[in-house]
Order: sequence, then structure tokens, then C-alpha cells
Amino acid sequence: MTALRAFEAAARHMSFAKAAAELNVTPAALSYQIKALEADLGIPVFRRLNRAVELTEAGRALAPGTTDAFATLSTAWRNTKRLNDSGVLTITAGPAFTSKWLAPRLYKFAQDHPEIELRFNAGLKIADFYRDEVDVAIRFGRDVAEGLFAEPLGVEWLTPMMTPEMAKAMKSPQDLGNATLIHDDSIAFMKMKWDWTSWCSVAGVKADTEHGLRFSHADHALDAAMSGAGVVLGRITLATRALEAGQLVAPFALGLIADAQFRIVCPHGHENRPHIKAFRDWVKHEVAMSDRFESERRLVRVGDLPG
Repeated sequence: MTALRAFEAAARHMSFAKAAAELNVTPAALSYQIKALEADLGIPVFRRLNRAVELTEAGRALAPGTTDAFATLSTAWRNTKRLNDSGVLTITAGPAFTSKWLAPRLYKFAQDHPEIELRFNAGLKIADFYRDEVDVAIRFGRDVAEGLFAEPLGVEWLTPMMTPEMAKAMKSPQDLGNATLIHDDSIAFMKMKWDWTSWCSVAGVKADTEHGLRFSHADHALDAAMSGAGVVLGRITLATRALEAGQLVAPFALGLIADAQFRIVCPHGHENRPHIKAFRDWVKHEVAMSDRFESERRLVRVGDLPG
């Protein structure tokens, strides 16, 4: 292993001196280890040039595997050490959920749990909890990979939302036919349509649902609505803060429930580790605070719609 480690570092740096400095040994000691490796293999792995080295065919065959193997060992070592570290919590969530839901509330969690250092990775790619060194993911969708713990964060529904000034001209849903509709295309991946066409169909509203402003990120669509650019089908989880602050209002009773939802996801068996459990409990409490916007609202599930 020591000889392989010496070879891997020298092959990566293409320098015995730089490899020796990284491993905190002398160049002579590193050279000895590589010579011992070559003796075991029965074939050279480096060509020693005047002031440089280059890999032989055998060295080129050996280098990728050793680099991958040491990277895997290093990751496994860090992940194993993290099992005993409840002082750092690394969270990944989509950009919209991070900006509209997590970021405005995190001071509360930080105040209640000063012993936990929070780290964030905003992104939509599927998290590899071990490779990416992530503790918890918050994801929106229908399916969860096998082997993962997944806890739903309530029901996700949407309804038309607009500025209070714009709402003054909206006496009934029929008035939406004269409004600029804002489309959140981040949910276009869903098999069952959860969009303006579905909402207007259920509400009996005649409107041009093909045109309007289109955004690929939900938070950008909400920002456009808050600026007065039009009416957005706001998702309750992402819009709660704007509704609480009076930046947006939801004047109509009809809401469409998605066939997908936000979930807290982590590896099975990790859900009750102290720092993860504390975060789970806090998130669920905060999500429950938005339940009051469901009162006096008629919610229809997307999957129950015809067609």
C-alpha cells in the first residue's frame, strides 16, 4: 500500500519531488518505494528522464485504478468519520426551495441549535449522500430511490397568486382571462399536468393558457408575480413567506393538489441521528405553519382530473 501510494502521487504530479512533498517523505524514500513496486511487478512503471519522469505502458495501465482506489478509500474514511460528527449538517435542496423557504427561516434553527454548523448545496441533481458528503436532501417529486428514508412534507398545492393591487381588479376567476399569466416550467416534468390549463378547466375559466411569461425556475416566476408582472400559479410551500408578508395574495378558493410532494431524504438508518432528527422536526414544524392557508380553500387533486 505504501508503494502504491507513492506511485499514485508521482503519477498524478508527474514529479517525484512534488509527490514526496505531498506525502511528507524524502525524494529518495519515494524513489525507493517505486523501485520496490517495480520489482514486485517485474516491469518499470516510470521512465526516468534527465529532469522529468514519464509513465511507461505499465504505468499508464496502473495509474487510473490506483487513483480511483485511493479516492474511494479517502471518501469512505471521511464518511465513516462523519458518522460520529453531529456538529455539522450538510443539506442540499433545489434553488427555489433554498431561496424561498429555507433561507428566510434558517435563523430560527440556528438560534435553537447553535451547536450545529449548517452547510448548504443548492442544486437539483440527484444527491449521492456518500460521494457528495451530504446528510439531508429536500427534493420535490413522486419517487424515491430504494434504500433511502423519505419523509413527506405535507400536501403541495397551487393556486393563482398576485400582488394585492392586482387583486383589486380580480372580482372573480373569470377576470384572469384579461391577465398576463406567469408559467412555472420547473414542474413541466410531471406526468399529470399541474398548470394553468388544468386550473382554468376546473374553475370554468376561459383564458389563453398557452401564452404569457415563462420561467424555468419557480422562484423566478414568484419574483415576477411579486413585481406585478402578472399572475402566477404559486406553489404553497414556496409562496408561504410572500403570502405572510402580503407581497402576494391568493384570492380564489380553488387549489390544485400535485401528485408529487417535497420530501426530506437521507440514507436509511440516519434519520434519527441527533442533528438530522433536530432538522427534520424543525422543518415539519415550519411546514405545518402554512396549513392555515388551506382553510376555506377547495383543493382538487391533479390525479382526479379527467384526461
